[in-house]
Amino acid sequence: MNRILTPASRRRFILQTAAAAGSIALPTLALSQGFPARPIRYICPWPAGGSTDAVIRALATSAARSLGQNIIVDNKPGAGGMLGANELVNAAPDGYTLSQLPHGVFRIPHMQKTSFDTLKDFTWIACLTGYTFGLVVPADSPIKSIADLVAWAKANPGKFSYGSTGTGTSPHLAVEEFAQRAGIQLNHVPFKGNADNMQAILGGHTMAASDATGWAPHVEAGKLRLLATYGSKRTKRWPNVPTLDELGYKTVSDSPFGVCGPKGMDPAVVRTLHDAFRRTLDDPAVLAAFDKFDQTVIYMGTEAYTKFARESFEAEKATIERLGLAAKT
Repeated sequence: MNRILTPASRRRFILQTAAAAGSIALPTLALSQGFPARPIRYICPWPAGGSTDAVIRALATSAARSLGQNIIVDNKPGAGGMLGANELVNAAPDGYTLSQLPHGVFRIPHMQKTSFDTLKDFTWIACLTGYTFGLVVPADSPIKSIADLVAWAKANPGKFSYGSTGTGTSPHLAVEEFAQRAGIQLNHVPFKGNADNMQAILGGHTMAASDATGWAPHVEAGKLRLLATYGSKRTKRWPNVPTLDELGYKTVSDSPFGVCGPKGMDPAVVRTLHDAFRRTLDDPAVLAAFDKFDQTVIYMGTEAYTKFARESFEAEKATIERLGLAAKT
């Protein structure tokens, strides 16, 4: 027999149901309201003193003000920028361990075995900016243009050396794609990050360097010459320097990045972190750091950044296979 509720009993039922639902939601609500209760660790998988380190420290300082807790930048250089990804795999999904995930996380798994699954092991919280990459040579080098480089490399196969921030990184793969399209063979020298790469070229140990704009101060000081950048259009700071794409080599790279966490994070914590880092893009100090390294705002929210990750993973698979760098099975 169906039970008929009186108006009084119906009100009691609604209140009891609401209370029960509230008790179920309470742990999540309490977690988000109490977050963050201690300092947050933000991994920079590149050496201290480089361009990425400087930008990440500006982002961390700004986001910390919104969150009311310190954000400690922890440099973990090496392995082509993959050490942050390796640490996120084993980190608790509580929002207290974050990392920059460079574009290499989309391509290196196609080149070698990794400890992480790019599409399953991370939370893509927010994308914030992207690099300007370029190829530089010493100011006294006889190589004064990309045409000079191609001619020299064709006359001296495998002898033109260039440094990058590691095997499988964007500065490495962009040059390899250019070299393949130009029909030349270059000698790649991997480093742990921007600082080491710059030391090598300034010390005369390599003939060129492919990197993000950590080279900018040296170009402006007249120590290095910028031959080309890798964006879809010329930069505002070096408008006379051509892109590899416009020179006919169909090579474009900007590698958007931001802040990521481990898989399984509470959506409320993700939203708190997203909002704090989104506000950094209105901070004059952050924008000044972007300008210093000729970076632009490339914002993607959590949903869009997650979609970008899926699409980039598939696109990089095709690039790695075209360059003949795919892992042998």
